[in-house]
Amino acid sequence: MRLMIRIAAVSGLVFGGTLATAQDSYVVPADTPANVKRAIESSARTDEQRARDPRRKPVEMLMLAGIEEGDYVIEFAAFGHYYTTLLVDAVGADGHVEMVDMPWTERFGGESGRAFAAAHDNAMYTQVHYNETELPDEVDVVTMVLFYHDLSRESAEESVDTADMNARVLASLKPGGTYLIVDHKAEDGSGWRDAMTLHRIDAQAIIDEVMASGFELAVTSDLLANPSDGRTLNMRDPSIRGGTDRAVLVFRKPM
Repeated sequence: MRLMIRIAAVSGLVFGGTLATAQDSYVVPADTPANVKRAIESSARTDEQRARDPRRKPVEMLMLAGIEEGDYVIEFAAFGHYYTTLLVDAVGADGHVEMVDMPWTERFGGESGRAFAAAHDNAMYTQVHYNETELPDEVDVVTMVLFYHDLSRESAEESVDTADMNARVLASLKPGGTYLIVDHKAEDGSGWRDAMTLHRIDAQAIIDEVMASGFELAVTSDLLANPSDGRTLNMRDPSIRGGTDRAVLVFRKPM
């Protein structure tokens, strides 16, 4: 799958998608790799998780990330375990998924993270400030879904130096390894302005920061786009919650 990412980086390909509505069902694409198909069909997935599939497009997301059998994956901010549940099956018994949360998020996912790791031989859970992480070498994929905007906080204890964090991610990845970031889009040109108020971020701000750390931008995708989202409401607003316009960005460590 990482070969696809390399091709996309050269061609400048943008992957498209349409917004799923609550009435839509999710159809697994015919060309789904066996390991991803196994993960999607796993009995470990809850009905609540499956109900999110039309909007989250899990097969396409795992393929964009380049998840392969035997991969070592770092998942930042693993709350809810929608993706974690998929990842542990997609990487298989020879792979590994390491969930890494910030200490201040204990109330959101600490207990469930530890329980998930205890129930899966190929998973582990840690809490550490992202500027103090000692990530393993030779990681295949790193993901951060709907959390990059939360890296800027009011307190120094909770805030993250993103340049340092991204450099740590780069150092941990194998050459050609991928870094997938998904987040709620803010208005173009707004930078970090809405991060603490609307829980959104300008996609270009993420791109600029990650590329400044030495990554190549491999894929920008409208897979989770919602053109009807004006990007001015809090992502928790009932009228848009679960259906925000989302940036899907895949970065690659140079070969």
